[in-house]
Amino acid sequence: MALFDLPLDQLERYVPAVPEPADFDAFWRTTLKQDEATPVIIDVRPVDSGLRLVDTWDVTFAGFGGDPVRAWYTRPAQVDAPLPAVVEYLGYGRGRGLPHERLTWAAAGHAHLLMDSRGQGDQYGNGGDTPDPRSGPLGGPGAVTRGILSPEDYYYRRLITDSVRAVAALRALPGVDPARVAALGNSQGGGLALAVAGLVPDLAALMISAPFLCHLQRAIEITDAAPYGEIAGFLAVHREAEEQVRRTLSYVDGVSFARRAKAPVHLGVGLRDTVCPPSTVFAAYNHYGAATGTAATADRTVHVYPFNHHEGGEALHTRRQLAWLDARLRPGQQPPHPHPAPTAASPAPAAAAANSV
Repeated sequence: MALFDLPLDQLERYVPAVPEPADFDAFWRTTLKQDEATPVIIDVRPVDSGLRLVDTWDVTFAGFGGDPVRAWYTRPAQVDAPLPAVVEYLGYGRGRGLPHERLTWAAAGHAHLLMDSRGQGDQYGNGGDTPDPRSGPLGGPGAVTRGILSPEDYYYRRLITDSVRAVAALRALPGVDPARVAALGNSQGGGLALAVAGLVPDLAALMISAPFLCHLQRAIEITDAAPYGEIAGFLAVHREAEEQVRRTLSYVDGVSFARRAKAPVHLGVGLRDTVCPPSTVFAAYNHYGAATGTAATADRTVHVYPFNHHEGGEALHTRRQLAWLDARLRPGQQPPHPHPAPTAASPAPAAAAANSV
């Protein structure tokens, strides 16, 4: 895909006026308050993942309306001290899969909670385990259009609430330092993490790449790629529903959440991304902290990948995230030194293991 959106110098200055409903804050305050009194942890069970260097638990927590939401909780084995922690949200159509699939953050010494996405998991990966018992209202086959005619019925009202509750669940689990919790996600996961940053004022850090659900009014006009293309397809059939749809989307726009966020933020974006167009991503990034009075002083980092599509910086970006997060959750601590190179008198571990078989 060739470059199709605004040039980078314009993206860096792109601060569009994004419509926001007058009752945006009241809507989310009321939504989150309805579950405040519900105990967040439902069940925690150890899992034999076949791995020896990490421990994993199958966690069920109470999400929107008390609905059970599944997650994997993984942390370094034989470490009892409270650890900095990362809650990770998934891309569109993916479920939590199997517990050994995502080990980066536990291997880096963090406690890690991977939240399943209710009603998703059938498009790629290894499936999910969380149904959506409230998916009744009409709204098309994909998650992005379920209940889209009403903010109260909209699927992302439920999923964003689940995401906020996941932070509370992680903080309630053993071995977590509740003051050092970061949110992480790519694509849909990035949009959810950004929403969490706008709704959880004491989040320690935010790492997002190619976030979905940002500058939605523009997104549905400049790309036909899914998931935004699913909204356009819905409106192509329901021709008189545009006003209702645009109103619903205004309650979940990442730009509005970004304006309310305060946590240090690390962002990745590919300039050839048609799935989450760069202008929609920069709209959220450039508005970050505007409503909290921290826009000028916000701790913000962005990495731009000019020749990449939705995959962005992939493993290179993860390496940058690791270093960035350590500097914020473990300030002043030196990274562990690598083991010395083996010598003739000290055989390589692999060789020693081979000789012992």
